[in-house]
This record gives sequence, structure tokens and C-alpha cells, in this order.
Amino acid sequence: MSARYVAALDQGTTSTRCMIFDQRGRMVTVAQHEQRQFFPQPGWAEHDAEEILTNTLRVLPEALRSAGLLTTDIAALGIANQRETTVVWDRITGKALAPAITWQDTRSSQIVAELQNSAHRALFEEVCGLSPAGYFAAPRLRWLLDHVPGLARRARSGEVAFGTMDSWLTWHLTGGPDGGVHVTDVTNASRTMLMNIRTLEWDQRLLDALDIPEQLLPQIRPNAQVWGSCTSGMPGVPLGGALGDQQAALFGEACFSAGEAKCTYGTGAFVLTNTGERLTGSSHGLISTVAYALDSERPVYAIEGSIAVAGALVQWFRDALEMIDSAPQIETLARQVDSTGGCYIVPAFAGLFAPHWRPEARGVIVGLTSYVKKAHLARAVLEATAWQTAEVVDAMNADTGLAITQLKVDGGMTANHTLMQMVSDFLAIPVERTLVSESVSLGAAYAAGLAVGYWPDLEGLRRNWHRAGRWEPSMAEGLRRRRRTQWNRAVEHTLGWARDEDGEPV
Repeated sequence: MSARYVAALDQGTTSTRCMIFDQRGRMVTVAQHEQRQFFPQPGWAEHDAEEILTNTLRVLPEALRSAGLLTTDIAALGIANQRETTVVWDRITGKALAPAITWQDTRSSQIVAELQNSAHRALFEEVCGLSPAGYFAAPRLRWLLDHVPGLARRARSGEVAFGTMDSWLTWHLTGGPDGGVHVTDVTNASRTMLMNIRTLEWDQRLLDALDIPEQLLPQIRPNAQVWGSCTSGMPGVPLGGALGDQQAALFGEACFSAGEAKCTYGTGAFVLTNTGERLTGSSHGLISTVAYALDSERPVYAIEGSIAVAGALVQWFRDALEMIDSAPQIETLARQVDSTGGCYIVPAFAGLFAPHWRPEARGVIVGLTSYVKKAHLARAVLEATAWQTAEVVDAMNADTGLAITQLKVDGGMTANHTLMQMVSDFLAIPVERTLVSESVSLGAAYAAGLAVGYWPDLEGLRRNWHRAGRWEPSMAEGLRRRRRTQWNRAVEHTLGWARDEDGEPV
């Protein structure tokens, strides 16, 4: 193969970027543009899908120019995307018909409550492996069909398309109204609440339960497969598949064997453990999901714990409280003290995700005394992410029977050594950071490269993995247990604050 590189389009919650990688998985260049986030009402979170498309069409050629490359130097392009974010668009004009509703949005809570209290709840849990929750795409799609004038009628007539960000961008990159390919991959489809997690096909029973027309839906494809060729952005380059961002990170971390686990620390934090070809149910608030499916091979599954607020808590500490001027300063501040002074922050800004799944919960700060200073609060911000990680890993060990013996980590927050040491201490296992911290983009590149033969197999990808940092647990077991008890009490305050004297949500 004459092409020397593979490109990845990473469409995330706060930005869209293109990274280019060489055969050894080393990043050659990156181009990035941030997008606006809109919060029009409490609990609502939106993106402008057109702005994201514009940024996509900017970053792809910018990455080529910054590295002095031509499209002929690129073997394939892969996509990683923020999952569950929901877009509907006109098949004729190619224009989005409403703001994109993001994975953080809670407006579909009433739809979800009705599903939870109906006979359909067991159906969803059995067929798609998910308990109904506003985190997933289908309730948002139902909300759009109910609230955008004329959308339900046009959806049934075939005039409208639905997709997560991978579908929206793939359709436009491969031609848009002029022959664009309307597809999604198995990992994104597994987060809609509409796909049968065993057959990897849309399930009519689930569609009927939410009254969603099948005409809206993209075709489901494997992760590493050529879906078409780009007509814009990187014209002529094969589009070699996609993965949802957290599955892309698992893939980029080379977690190809059952029991291997990773956590990506970004806006939120997401722990995934590979469970092999075994679909593992959860009785501890976790999500069964597809890890990846290669062309003509059996799917590999994972169990996931999703933490809504991680890096976002540092941003809040910086922007809302104005305690620091830049995110990296939080580590310097936190290291001025050796504990939180008994203070704990539970950042349930829009409810708690795994393992609690309590949308009514709201954030609390507990244990405040006159002793607590800014540095203690900074340390409590970091500990919040580490304790939430520990909750999820404990749930995974209980569900899978595959004791996690080390955790691979990636994402922007892994540059914070103090946080990584906290994670190791609170989990009582080693934590390893990969040399390429942007594993989401690397995973998308790997999938695309496999699709066109740029890399031969998974073992070749595993050899690309190199460790850049390792943290060993150093906290005494008795101290860890005492602090975990205090954290658990803080969580109880979080879960209880929004209830009236009869115990009912207010």
C-alpha cells in the first residue's frame, strides 16, 4: 500500500478534530476546532449540527496542510464520535431539522419514566441490554418526533433521516443529498435502545414500543469496513468505519482480551471492560454494550460504567467558581494539602450516572468547616472523579467475575499525576497511561486501517501499545476504607436531597 498514514475524525462533546497517525500508531499532526454548547433550559444540552459539520470540513484539510500531506498519502479515514447525541435532518436539503440533543440532556425524562413503569421495560432490558434511560438516543428521538412540527409525518414518508454524529457526518462526507451513505456502526447503534444486542439489527418490537418509523434509521454496519469514499473534506479517501468514542478508546488501548479495562477521562469519565464474546448482564447499574465487531467476525462485548462529570467539574471550578485560571492549575493547588480536610464534592449536576442512575439527584458539597480552604476544595474536585471511578470498577468486578487487576487510562485528565495516583489508591490496583493519550482518535484510525489492510490484524495493533506512565497504590487499606465510607455518605446526601418528607422526588 502506497499511502503512508491513516486519519481519524474525532467528533467530541466540546470540539471536532482530525488526527493523522503513522504505521506505528504515532500521531503525526492534529487540527481542532471547538463548538458551542447550548443550555436553553435547565437540564437541556444542545449542539448545532451544522456548526459541527462546518468544523469537520475545516479540520480534515487543515490536518493535511499542517503535515504537508496530500489525500493520496491517506489510506483511510475513521470516525469516532460522542455517542447518543441525536440528529434529524432533511434528506433532500441535507439540513438539520432541530438542534442536536446531546448525551447530557435530560428532557426526555417523562418518556423514560413511562417506559420504566410499563411492561416494555423488561423488553428493552432483554433485547437491547439497556434499561430505559434518558442517556440513550431513542427517547430523544421520540421527543423530537413529538415536538418538532411536522417531523413525525415527514419521518413516516421517508423525507427525514435520523442518526448519531457518526451517521450525520458520514452521510455528508460521502455525498450528502447526492448519494450520501446513511449508515451507523454497531457500537453507536447499541446505544440507541433500538438495536437487538445479539443479532446486531434494529428490532421491530423496540421500534413499536417507542412508535419510531424504521424509515428514519441508518443501516447498521461493522466497525472496520469501507462504507464509501469521501467526496468532501478528504476527497477520494476511503471512509473505513466508525466507533462510538468510548469503544474507540477501548480499541485504541488494545484491550482486545476479556478482562482488560480502560477509563477515558474527558468531560465525563467512561470505564469499559472487555467481556469477550460473552454478553454480560448487570445487576449493579452498568451497561451491556457492543465493544466492536470486525467484518465477518463475531461481535466482542463490553460492560460499561458511565460517569457524567469528570473534567467538567474542573471546568466548573475554573469558570463558575473562578478558583483557578486554567485547568492544569488545579493539580498545583491540590498538592498544597494532603487531604480534602473532610470535604467531599459529589458532582451530580444533571443526576448521577453509573452505578446509581438517579436523574433527580443534584450535586452536593459536604463536610465544610472553617478549616477548609481553596486547596482542600481543589483536592475534593479531583477525588470526586477518582471515587466515582472506584464505584464503577467495584460494580464491574461484582458483575463480571473478572477481577480488574490494572486499569489503562487515557484522555486529557491523565496529565494530572495527582489524580492518577488517587485513582490507583482508591482502586488499590496499578494504573497505566498509554504513550498516545488520545486513544479515542487512535481507535478510530485503527478500525479504518484494518478495513483497508493498512494494519494486518489485532496483534499488530497490540504491539503498537506503549506505556508512558504507571502509578502503584500507596494508600494504607484502613485509610482507604475510612475515606470510602465518607464518600459513600456524601453520595447518600446527593441521592436524598431532592426528596420531600414522604421520600418522594420533589
